[in-house]
Amino acid sequence: MKAYAAILSARFRTLLQYRAAALAGLACQVFFGLVRVAIYGAFYALSSGPQPMCFAEVVTYIWLGQGLLRMIPMSVDGEVRAMIQSGSVAYELTRPLDLYGLWFTRSVAGLSAPVLLRCLPLFLFAGIFMGMQPPSSWEAALACAAATCCGLLLSAAMVTLLTITLLWTVAGDGITRLALITVWTFSGIVMPLPLFPEWLQPVLKILPFRGLMDTPFRLYLGHIPPGEALPFFLHQLAWTLALVALGRWLLSRGMRRLVVQGG
Repeated sequence: MKAYAAILSARFRTLLQYRAAALAGLACQVFFGLVRVAIYGAFYALSSGPQPMCFAEVVTYIWLGQGLLRMIPMSVDGEVRAMIQSGSVAYELTRPLDLYGLWFTRSVAGLSAPVLLRCLPLFLFAGIFMGMQPPSSWEAALACAAATCCGLLLSAAMVTLLTITLLWTVAGDGITRLALITVWTFSGIVMPLPLFPEWLQPVLKILPFRGLMDTPFRLYLGHIPPGEALPFFLHQLAWTLALVALGRWLLSRGMRRLVVQGG
């Protein structure tokens, strides 16, 4: 475990150095957050029927999503992609480490470091100027933090699984983009999940994607009482374990068929 902790720490500290990129990304996320707030503001202004969320809750939901946007599995690890494409992934097999554990650890660092750089200033800005509400209670804040950590592990499992699929593809862009569209749609980033049609709600509750964003946000808003959060944590962890098991199985098959430089 010390080796994986050292890799996580080194990768995390490396990614924290990209402060200019984080600042540019923060400005972009604020801009699109403002656009989305304006869109939903127009929707609520013209809507006369009851909605499952009030406008203030939607605004908070949007800014939570913008702050944790980089926790979404948007792409695979670029360095691992380059190693697979060049064949230097063979060097990874010589390390005295579990290959899946190595890639999973890199994914955790790659998802968490950009979020840490951007979320705190964005939440501060949104809370002061844009109407983002505080958590419904301290218990809700703690439950949201716990669910966010579980969502991070779930996202890392998805990224690692996408990385492993590169062993069977030339570039891997197709499956990555397809996965990104699916995740964005069903995690709550494009539209808060409570606003989806009622007939779709049972499907959304089963899929793993709500564990990335919607579950932490609903705990933050108080839609899910902290005392009833355990089944939601178990949903996140169960899907994480299932994706880890699937990833390990695919990786073992890929390693048996791996061909590097014709040998």
